[in-house]
Amino acid sequence: MLHVVLYEPEIPPNTGNIIRLCANTGFQLHLIEPMGFDLDDKKLRRAGLDYQEWAPVQTHSSLQDFFDKIQPKTCYACSTKGTRSHTEASYEEGAALIFGPETRGLPSTVLDQIERDNILRLPMMPTSRSLNLSNSVAIFVYEAWRQLDFAGSGQQ
Repeated sequence: MLHVVLYEPEIPPNTGNIIRLCANTGFQLHLIEPMGFDLDDKKLRRAGLDYQEWAPVQTHSSLQDFFDKIQPKTCYACSTKGTRSHTEASYEEGAALIFGPETRGLPSTVLDQIERDNILRLPMMPTSRSLNLSNSVAIFVYEAWRQLDFAGSGQQ
């Protein structure tokens, strides 16, 4: 299993979409507080439909709390500040994909904790700022899962 980590997420429908994504891929979702919504938010439930029961969501008081409790094998920061493409990483079971808040991305205090080669970006047009968070997470998740031969899907 791999971990998707949303650092201080702000927009409930994005998190709801990511809950649904994790339910369908077997990834574990972690939310780092503070969040811009409550977990019982109506918009979050609507976007996640009934998938929340299939994708257990863990909340953590801080990123350090996540590191201490989960002890991920490898951490990848997913950021427009990365210099390597998401396809250049070699994902493995137990790895964590860390994403920043929608309006500001991962702060330097988080990026400084990640190995430079593990700060990854998605290719985009030079004039583009960023993609929607749930779209970005989906692209990373499916690349990582593809590299693991879609383990657990029954379609290997």
